[in-house]
Formats: sequence, structure tokens, C-alpha cells
Amino acid sequence: MNDDIDKSHGNADDDTLHSATCWRDKGWTAQVIKNEDDDGWAVAMTLQGQAEPALVGPWTMGRDKKNPKPLDVNAFNTLVKTAKEVLRRHEQQREATLHRALMLNTADGPLQLTLDIVPDDDDPHAWLAATDAGGDQLARVRVAASYRLSTANAEAWVAAGFARPR
Repeated sequence: MNDDIDKSHGNADDDTLHSATCWRDKGWTAQVIKNEDDDGWAVAMTLQGQAEPALVGPWTMGRDKKNPKPLDVNAFNTLVKTAKEVLRRHEQQREATLHRALMLNTADGPLQLTLDIVPDDDDPHAWLAATDAGGDQLARVRVAASYRLSTANAEAWVAAGFARPR
């Protein structure tokens, strides 16, 4: 067995690999790669089952100023934490893009209105819903994915008795 590879973590059936330039553990793979833009190195963090890396960033040169610094458990754990944060931010951004909400004060009390976009390639649409202060859904209608949830549109929808907006 090569000295820079340690497969002793786990059993023969798992996919654990610990080497100087590739560290695979906990469902993640850190791969040190040559930076094509300059003479340096980069590290790509890929979640198991994904085709594209979640994170690609610069990697430190080794002492010889030619080769990359070897991966180790501390660096790997830091990279996993950072990659998870990147994925979480992407998911939050996606959620913010696909979900809108606003509160509307009416004579019958406050209403929460939500717009949930369904990004379907064949049939993109959205669901417009109204919920009262007690959490009961008062209405839910299908609208165009391009529907804009604004205070004026929400007031008009409520005034129309929750009829499907045109």
C-alpha cells in the first residue's frame, strides 16, 4: 500500500480514502487539482452523488513552493463545513426565489399571503394562498408562475373573495 494513502479508516466496503491530494469521507470528496488559471493549486469539494463540486477554492502550496500542501483531517473538516454552508446559502437563495410571503391587515384580521412557484419545465405555475391568524388556510389558487405578489395584488385578490386572479 502506498504510504500517502490511508484506507484504514472504516471497512473495505466503505468509500473512505485519505491521501495527500484526495480525501473522501463523510459523504464528501476533497480533491486537490492544478489551478488552470495560474501556477497554484485549488481544492474541489464534491458531495457524494453530485456531478459538480459544491465549492472550488484556492489551495496552499507546500514547502517546496511547487506541489500542493497535503490534505489532512483538520483541513478536510474545515472544507466540509465551508461546503455545507455554501450549499445552505444556495438553498436559502433558491427558497427566497421560489417562495414569497406578505402580511395583509384586513377588517377580519391579519392574513398571511404566500406565493409558491413550481419551476416545472413543462408547466411552470405558482400557488397563491391565504392563511388567517389562527393558521387556517382560507384559499389556495393556481396562478401563472409570473404572478407578482404585491400588496396591491393581495388586496385586490382578497376584495374579490379569493377568486382566481386573471
